[in-house]
Amino acid sequence: MPSAGWHLTADEKLPPQRPELDTGHPMSGPIAVSGAMTGQTLEVRIDSVDTGEWGATWTPHDHAVHWELANGVGRALGLELELAPFLGVLGMPPPEPGIHPTFPPRRWGGNIDCKELVSGSVLYLPVPVDGALFSAGDPHAAQGDGEVCGTAIETTAEAQLTLELRHDLPLDWPIARVEGAWLTFGFDEHLGVAAKIATDGMVELMGRELGLGEQDALALASVGVDLRVTQVVNGQVGVHAVLRDDAIWSQ
Repeated sequence: MPSAGWHLTADEKLPPQRPELDTGHPMSGPIAVSGAMTGQTLEVRIDSVDTGEWGATWTPHDHAVHWELANGVGRALGLELELAPFLGVLGMPPPEPGIHPTFPPRRWGGNIDCKELVSGSVLYLPVPVDGALFSAGDPHAAQGDGEVCGTAIETTAEAQLTLELRHDLPLDWPIARVEGAWLTFGFDEHLGVAAKIATDGMVELMGRELGLGEQDALALASVGVDLRVTQVVNGQVGVHAVLRDDAIWSQ
């Protein structure tokens, strides 16, 4: 799949086929999931994400840093950076009819831009429409929490995902299982609201996974859960709560 800027290489860019519509992320999809119905949960298993040999990071001031990508390392400006490839966009459309931008994340996924969702991770999303109509794209070779200049190492990629329906895991907002931890997500225009959504999701998850009441889960979240700013550049700010497997354990 092309980079978020519709680049196939550092110098080659796909021209828009429909300029009035082709202003968002290039994505693979939408994929209709047989039997998917509103209110179910879509399990997205990220099997692999393999990047191209180049990458670029653009700032809002028409400046670009160009990267060489090889053997898990990015090189630019005489420096090296360990790569951790992931797809920034994983999600489904809103239930309302119309044309919807790809840039904001929503409770049904989208431009989440969470650097933790690398190969081996599993993302769980509430299904907003019958058939799910799942899409994926926006490959990144590496990103810091926040994505503070608006782009990561944008690159091309080949990715493999496995989609399954879950009937036993009702969700209002996304959650994820990554190596050694659970994540819950919140998105909103205001950071505090996004943080509360992520925290509420984690309290619910802890109640389910650890068999805790709401107030006990909230107390333990206050001492064992970390809140991280996923990104601050997509209109809707993202926060993900992190519960590490080694943060709390049974006696």
